[in-house]
Formats: sequence, C-alpha cells, structure tokens
Amino acid sequence: MTEKTSTQRAAPETLPLINFTERAYLHYSMSVILDRALPSMVDGLKPVQRRIIYAMSDLGLHAAAKYKKSARTVGDVLGKFHPHGDSACYEAMVLMAQSFSCRYPLIDGQGNWGSQDDPKSFAAMRYTESRLTKYAQMLLEELAQGTADWAPNFDSTLLEPKRLPARLPNVLLNGGSGIAVGMATDIPPHNIREVVSACIRLLEDPRADLDALCEHIKGPDFPTEGEIITTPEELREIYRSGAGSVRQRAAWRAEGGDIVIHALPYQVSGARISEQIAAQMNAKKLPMVTDLRDESDHEHPTRLVIEPRSNRVDAEALMHHLFATTDLERSYRVNLNMIAPDGRPKVFDLKTLLTEWLAWRLATVARRLQFRLDKVTERLHILDGLLIAFLHLDEVIKIIRREDSPKPALVKRFGLSGAQADAILELKLRHLAKLEEMKIRGEQKELSAERKRLEALLKSRKKLKALVRDEMIADAQEHGGERRSPLVERRAAKAMEVHDITPAEPVSVILSGKGWVRAAKGHDIDASALQYRAGDEFLCAVRGKTSDLLLALDSFGRTYALAPHSLPSARSLGEPLSGTFNPQPGAHFCGLMMGREEDEYLLCADSGYGFVAKLGDLNTRNKAGKAALRVPPGGRALMPQRVLDYEDDWVAVLSGGRLLIFPVAELPQLARGKGVKLFNIPKKKHQEGERVAAVSVFREGQTLRVGSGKRPLRIRPSEFDAYVGARAQRGGMLPRGFQRAKFIEAR
Repeated sequence: MTEKTSTQRAAPETLPLINFTERAYLHYSMSVILDRALPSMVDGLKPVQRRIIYAMSDLGLHAAAKYKKSARTVGDVLGKFHPHGDSACYEAMVLMAQSFSCRYPLIDGQGNWGSQDDPKSFAAMRYTESRLTKYAQMLLEELAQGTADWAPNFDSTLLEPKRLPARLPNVLLNGGSGIAVGMATDIPPHNIREVVSACIRLLEDPRADLDALCEHIKGPDFPTEGEIITTPEELREIYRSGAGSVRQRAAWRAEGGDIVIHALPYQVSGARISEQIAAQMNAKKLPMVTDLRDESDHEHPTRLVIEPRSNRVDAEALMHHLFATTDLERSYRVNLNMIAPDGRPKVFDLKTLLTEWLAWRLATVARRLQFRLDKVTERLHILDGLLIAFLHLDEVIKIIRREDSPKPALVKRFGLSGAQADAILELKLRHLAKLEEMKIRGEQKELSAERKRLEALLKSRKKLKALVRDEMIADAQEHGGERRSPLVERRAAKAMEVHDITPAEPVSVILSGKGWVRAAKGHDIDASALQYRAGDEFLCAVRGKTSDLLLALDSFGRTYALAPHSLPSARSLGEPLSGTFNPQPGAHFCGLMMGREEDEYLLCADSGYGFVAKLGDLNTRNKAGKAALRVPPGGRALMPQRVLDYEDDWVAVLSGGRLLIFPVAELPQLARGKGVKLFNIPKKKHQEGERVAAVSVFREGQTLRVGSGKRPLRIRPSEFDAYVGARAQRGGMLPRGFQRAKFIEAR
C-alpha cells in the first residue's frame, strides 16, 4: 500500500499542451479584463484607480486635509492593495489629477502634474503632493455605511472594497479607455447636469425611450472647449448601439486679420499642431500663411495665432484645410464596454446603462438606510437599558458593589439583554447625573423619529426614488457646471486642392520625345535649345502657373496628372514619366496640357476622330491614368491642342497631303470617348496607310506653317479659302512638294 501510494505521488500530472494553453490564456484574459483594463459600471473605476482613491482616504487625504507627497500614496497602494510597478501606478494617479485629461478630476495635485502640450512632463512622485477632490468624496462618502462589499487584499491581511458606492454614474461622467484581451473600451466623458437630468427622467418615467433621454444628454462633454461636430442623429445612433465615433474640432476666431485658435480637441497639444502646420509651411503647402505663433500663457492656455498672407485669404477655407490635414479635428472612438454589476463585461446602450445603474443605486441607498436603521435600533435598545438603570439607580449600584459577576445579576433582576448590561457596566460616574437622564430621553426621542422615517423610506419605493433624486440633484449642483464642449453643426472639412494651395508662380514644363519631363521658372525659356539625352529630343512645352493642372497624354489616349511645383529643374535632364506612372505596355507620352479646370483642349487620334474636353474632366490621381480618348487598335493619339475660345477658334487638320480648316464650334464637348470625325479618310486610303499627321488650333489672323523640314509652307489668312470646309470633309490639296507634310504650326 505504501509503495503504491509512493508511486502515485511520483507520477507527474500530464495534460495536452492545447488544453493547458487554452486554460492558462483564458485565466490571463479574464484577469486583464476584470482586474486591469475595463472600468466598473457601478463606480466607473478600474481596480488601480479604485485602490488609489481608497488608499488616499485611508490616509486621511480628504479634500480639506493637507497635501501629502504622492510617493506616500503610491507606497501605500503598492504595499497594501496593488502589487505592481510604481511608475504605472503613479501614471494612473496623474491622469486622475490632470484637468485636461479628466473631466472631473478625482485628485487635487500640487506641483508639476504635466501640461496639455506634454501630458507626460509631470514631475516625479517624490516632488508632487496630492489629496482627494470634493468630487472624489462623492465616491467615498457612503463607504462606511454598509453599502460596499469587501474582499481580502492580495495577501489576505486587509480588506478592500470591491466597488465604491458612487452617488453619481461616474462611468459616464469621467469616461475611460482601455485595451483588454479580445476587447476594448472607449467611454467619452459627459456633463454632470445632463446625465443627472436624464437619470431623473428615467426615475420618474421608466418607460422613457432613447429619444427622450437624448433630450437631456446632448452628447459627450470633453475637458476641452473644442466643438463637437457630430450630428445629433449620429450621436443618437451611438447611444442606441453603444459604439461609434465622435468628431471634435478646434474653435477659432478672427482677430484683426489673424486667425486665433483658442480651443483644441481632447488630448491634442498645441505643440503638435504647431509642428504639423510648420511642416506644411516648410514644404510650401501653405503659401497663404506667412507666420505661426504660439501665444499661450496662464491666462490663455491655448492661443495659436495664424497670420494669413493677405486679407484676401479665405480664412474659413484655410481652416477647413487645416482641419482635414492636422489634428485640429480628431475622431474619437466610442465603445461603451464595461464590467456590469454581475461581474461580466458588456457593451451597454445608454438606456440600459442608466437603468441598471439606477437599479444599483436604489439598492445601495436601501442598504445604507437599512444599515442606519440597524444602528438606530441597536442604540435605542441600549438607551432602553440605560433608562432602566436610571430608574433603579440605587439598586443597580448595590448589585454592582455586592456581586462578583454583576452582569448576570443585572440581566436576571431587570430582564436586560447582554448588550444592555454591558452598557450599564461601562457607564462613568459623571453620567449618573440627573442631566444625563434628560439627554438620554432626548436622544431616544430623536432616534425614534429617525427610525420611523427610515422604516417609511424602506417600505415605500416612491419615497426611496424621491430620496435618490434629491441626493443626485444636490450632488449635481455641488459638482456640476456648464457644458465645455459646445455641440455645433459644421460642414465636413475638406483639404484644398494642390492647385489652390500651391504658389501661383509662372512655370514652363518641357516634355521630350522619350517621355522625360522637367520644369523651368518663367516663360522665357527656349525649350528646344536645352540639352537632351543621347537619342532624345524636344517634343513639346506648355506654359502656365505652378497652381495650374498639369496633365500628360499618352499614345493610347490616357491622361495622367502631374504636380508642376514638384518637377525637376530644367537644368537637369528631367525624370521619366514612366517611372512616375504605370502606362500600358507599348504606350508613349505624346503631349502635355496645362491650365485651370475649365480650360479646354482638343483631343484627336490619327484615325481622324476627336472632341473638345475640359481639363477638370480629364484630371485623375490614378497612376494607371484615366481613359480619356478612345484610340482604335493600331492607332495613336496626337498631341493635344489648347482651345482658347470655343466659339471663335479654328481647327486645321493635316492628312495625306491635304489640309482641312473648320470652326472648333463644330466639335462636341465631351468628358471622354471617341469623339466625332474631324477629317474624312476613305476606307481604301485608310487601308493604304493614310492617317492624320497633325492637328492645330489657331485664332483668326494667325498664319499657318505646314511642312516636314526646315523650310515650311506659310499659309496666310488670305489663302485659307482653298482649305476651309465643314468638319469631316477631305479639305484642299497642298502645293507640290508639301504633300508629305508632317506638322502644322500656327503663329
């Protein structure tokens, strides 16, 4: 038997690895969820926060006490309740003391507790001092009145409260955030007066729906005065589902031509905003801004001054651009996930959250009243015994002097309880005066009246609700205030287009035959005289401003957008467009277009089809380009031509030794497609290889140069009649020697 037992003890416990891992990870997960990351719905605190507040109250650091070193508090918390790292504990303490992080601070700090620009710049705990705020007393006030459940601390030498008896729904008022295993929480802070008003509405009318509650709770109320721009409909949906997002935007005003930002979104620092705006200014992406100053001080904690270049700058458009490109507008996730009173994590909607919290609050008040009633009943019982002693004072004294064990004798003689007998024996001689008897009768009368009141409250649900309502109103008046974050309807922020924020400087853009592009400042450069790579040559150049749209067209009829201000200098050999974009195999770049969105260009394929398009319709940010002109298989797009006046300009088409001139107005204006026939190429001629060689747009009074070599044919306006016709005709035959002409140029 002994040998068998010994063998059994020696055998190690075996368990499949997957089972052990699952069980260990589940235990770890629940520990993180319940004991670290998620706040309790009851008091809105995580365990470390609750332990800090309880330890400070245990040290006597109430709102009226003297400050004590924060290191003393952290030491007590770690040594008695929370055996973790001191830096993490102190950081949790700091967050409860920062007015810009916590809507209703729980700790009153003295010293350097960080700033909004740098929340983590707080001093070490050996330097700072702290005590509880009056708001924190609201969480602790009823702790000694039988309202809390207690549990052993980590080493079972002390007891700590499982939850604090909060008199207000702190989980909504201060909010909180945390990441657990497989879940997270993001609860925004709210205004005390609004939340209390909604609670009272629900107390008086339990059937009130979400819309009725949203009449009181308009939305979150962050510690900063930034504007909440989320629509009421979106906020209502967040409160209905318990999840969503809230957007907050900085508040600004115009002062003497400058833009002054006086309130930032929650958890956004002015230093970070200054860095973001300065980075755009250095990158020349904010040419309309000349200066940025941070004039924040103690009187104005947030004052960022933006100085526009001139009074013509649209301040609202500029701010909308900054809202879209910097942290001047932030989105905050909402996830009302917390530990329910039954100890399980749950995502609450607003009505369920307030309903369950009120049910818990009513039960807590009932426990407090019952605790007091028990104390009053116990005291009245003692007072009854003391009155008996006063009525038979001489006999009581004799028994005490005569008996070795006076307690049983007193119990037997006067029918007292053990507690009453103990109270009589503990009386001091000075309490035997006649005046003391009168005090006892007065106290008995007061306690009897209090007992009746307590019993009436406990028996009446209506009176209990009225008591809770009155207490909440009083707390809201003491701790509440006006809303800080205004709810404002604003249009969505939109970043400015590149051409709107780029300095409007004159620029010439040059494209080579092999697709290399570069830019030169000004319009007086001779592009054909520039140096090109071996085997490459000048193709075309366009002139405009750095704020204009710049598009490249490839031989397959696709357009690509370029940023003029970002192109390499004309002093270099440029950069290949094929390295910036992803054209289709076999495509080559055949021209450039530059101007404003409403400017027009003629697009044409060598098949003789084309149309007029606006640059804005051809614009794209796709690296693969945008299909603008439909080019037939085997064909190619020709160099695009600028149309200055749709009603007055003319088109010259060169093909097969013929020239056709007709008004631009005969062409349709399209956004994309094949277009219409510009020049008639008979089927037989097309099969023989005739193609449109060149197209040009010119104005009345200009001269046309047609040719293929150095000595072109000049066609003056007086000679145009031989070539003028209607769109889609064959045009007139050019003189002998120019029937293989390849280009048209208007001057």
